[in-house]
Parts: sequence; C-alpha cells; structure tokens
Amino acid sequence: MDTIKRKYLMLFNSVLLAIGATGGPLLLRLYFVRGGKRIWLSSALGSAGWPILILPLSLSYIFKRGGGGENGRVKFFTITPPLIIFSAFIGLLLGLNDYLYSHGVSLLPVSTSTLIMSTHLAFTAGFAFVLVKQKFTPYSINAVVLLTVGAILLGLHSNGDKPVNQSNRDYYFGFFLTVGASVISGLLFPLAELMYIKAMQALTYSLVIEMQIVTAVVASLFCIVGMIINNDFKAIPSEGKEYELGEVKYYVVLVSIAIMWQIYFVGTAGVIFCSTSLLAGIITAVILPVTEILSVVFYHESFKSEKGIALFLSFWGLISYLYGDYRENIKLKKAAQKQSSELELDENLPPQTNLQ
Repeated sequence: MDTIKRKYLMLFNSVLLAIGATGGPLLLRLYFVRGGKRIWLSSALGSAGWPILILPLSLSYIFKRGGGGENGRVKFFTITPPLIIFSAFIGLLLGLNDYLYSHGVSLLPVSTSTLIMSTHLAFTAGFAFVLVKQKFTPYSINAVVLLTVGAILLGLHSNGDKPVNQSNRDYYFGFFLTVGASVISGLLFPLAELMYIKAMQALTYSLVIEMQIVTAVVASLFCIVGMIINNDFKAIPSEGKEYELGEVKYYVVLVSIAIMWQIYFVGTAGVIFCSTSLLAGIITAVILPVTEILSVVFYHESFKSEKGIALFLSFWGLISYLYGDYRENIKLKKAAQKQSSELELDENLPPQTNLQ
C-alpha cells in the first residue's frame, strides 16, 4: 500500500474510532439510564454487531474478482489457522473485557469509572513497550502524561458521589472489576499489533477485517454463554416493555449500541494496521473528555471547569504526539535521501586504479 492510500485509510479509520468511542459509551449510558439492567446483555452488545463487517468484506471480494486476482483465483476468506487461533484468543479477552467494563460501570458512579478507565493509556504504553518494542520519544511520553492527567481530572470532578443504598462490598467489587477492564483494554491494542507483525501472510486491510470478525464472534459467544446462564434472553421481552422510552426504541437502542461498538473496534484495528497501538490508545484517550462534553449536551449533566481543562489537555497531548510523529518522519526521509545520494555518488565515481 502506497503512502497516500495509507494516509487516507488512516484518516478514515481514525474517524470510525472517534465515532464509535463517543457513540458507544453514550448509547450504553442511555440503556442503563432509561431502565436497562442486564449486564451480560450489555456486554454482548460490545461484539454482537460483527455481521455488519460482512459488507466491506464482500465489497473487497467483488473488487478482487473484478480485478482478476492472483492467477484468476480469489478466496472470500484468506485468514490462516494460526491467525484464527490468535484472533480467537484476543476474542476471549475482549469478551471478558466487555463483561468487566459493563458490570463495573453498573456498580460505580460515572466519575469513578472514568477515573479508573483513564489508566488504560498507561497500560497500553507499557504493554506496547514490552510486546512490540514501541519506541518512545519526548513527544509521545508528553502525550501519554497529558492525556492521562486530563482523564484523571474527569474522575476527580465529583466527590462523595457513591450511589445511595449501595453497600461497600458492591462498590469495591465494581472498583476492582473496572481496574481489570482497564488492564485488559490496555493489553488488547498491543496484542492486535503483535498479531499483525507476526502474521505469516501478506497483511491487507481485508485480512484485518477477517481477524476482527473472528475476534468479535468469539467475544460474542463468550457473552452469550453468560446470557444463557443468567436467563437474559427470557428477560429481554419484559425489560423492553418496561423501558422508559418504549419497547420499539428499546430494541433500536440495543442495535445501535452493537453497531457503534463494532465501528469503534474496526476503527481501532484500522489505526493499528496503519500506525501503532499507541496511537490508537491516544486517540481513544482524546475522545474520553469529548464524550463527557457530549454527555452535558445530551444528558444535561453538569459542566464543571475540570471537563474543559481535561479537553484542553487531551487535544494538547494529541498535537504533541502528532508533531513528534511528523518530526520523526522528516528525519527518516532525510536519512533515506542522504543514503540514496551517497549510493548515487558511489556509482558515479570512476573505478580506482593502483599506481605503482
């Protein structure tokens, strides 16, 4: 893939990531605020939208067939068994992460859960350093620090907001569940990047979609087992009838959540494919205060100065990272040009002769 196409693909997936990262939490909050109570159901929605990925995969297949493909033969699925196994493993972690996140959020106030989940960027940076040997520059370190501090401010904006009539046991249980979700969330991005690096076949965007389908299917099955054990399927009709917005809108909300989360995961996979897992984590962290600002608009939550400061720090952190990445690219281009010039000079030099 040439540089221009990669840039456009990077931009496209960044937009998808941003849309999913804002829409997913807002819709999930709408589900709980208006009467939704099923933890395993809300967890399954994190991956249940995978069938929509068949559309871009089908378009890619049709395009390849129109182009003739290699030797005139085109396969709909190109993923190999090792990648299926790796993707399935990530899917199990994703399913566990979905459950921990949904259950933790249901037991904690928004400010506390936001504070805990803000640590995922630090975990992403740490795991990226260990798993994929991520190189850090002063600009990327500055971005991680600014984004983490900005996110922590969101969690500190409200004090003493423990839910009424909630036991200390449930509160601390929710705390540890959310910490677990933050750790797994920080691990998933570098694991996906490691999978791309270790892939023993040509890595294409359609292959990335195939791996995402496998991951989402396994995560969905993980949560569906929990739904069956918890009798969620039997409870859905009655919950829909009691939903504050009405039964029809109840199902619209569920479908919208599933689609929005899938948009988020596809965007994340695309950003990692075009760049690094660290950048995917940084963009996700930037969206966190944006989501809080949108909650003020849609849910009429209070707007305090901490939210504005967090938003400023987040964008400052993103600009810092992008500027550092720009400088690194300039250095690489200059080094490549210098090496090319030296090679041309060596080729143009006349052959040396030994004079005696």
